[in-house]
Amino acid sequence: MANAKEVMATGRRKTSIAIVKLVKGKGRVFINGKTLQAYLGNRPAVEMLMFRPLVLTDNQEKYDVRVKAVGGGLVSQAGAIKHGIARALVKVNEEYRSVLRAEGLLTRDPRVKERKKYGRKRARKRFQFSKR
Repeated sequence: MANAKEVMATGRRKTSIAIVKLVKGKGRVFINGKTLQAYLGNRPAVEMLMFRPLVLTDNQEKYDVRVKAVGGGLVSQAGAIKHGIARALVKVNEEYRSVLRAEGLLTRDPRVKERKKYGRKRARKRFQFSKR
């Protein structure tokens, strides 16, 4: 699979889903048809979070990343993109699996919002109590 022109993988976090396509290139990133700066704005921490798999495997300048991200917020989508990039890199080269697994990048983050319960304001928050 290492010599394929493009590799696709799906990443998920909370309610976000990111379909990631790795294409041989110069390290450009497009999310939903926009450049990284146009989509994220000035958020270097979120940017670093997304590129962790590429940095660990030393592939920042070797692949262009094209993403279709839906659902959730920006940070949740960034987590989904990170997961998708990690899974795509393993498809490219199976030797990356041990490095990415050790950093926990291949594991889907299972944390999701807890459902609202009846008789409560939210999942755990109660309505205001009045003694008198």
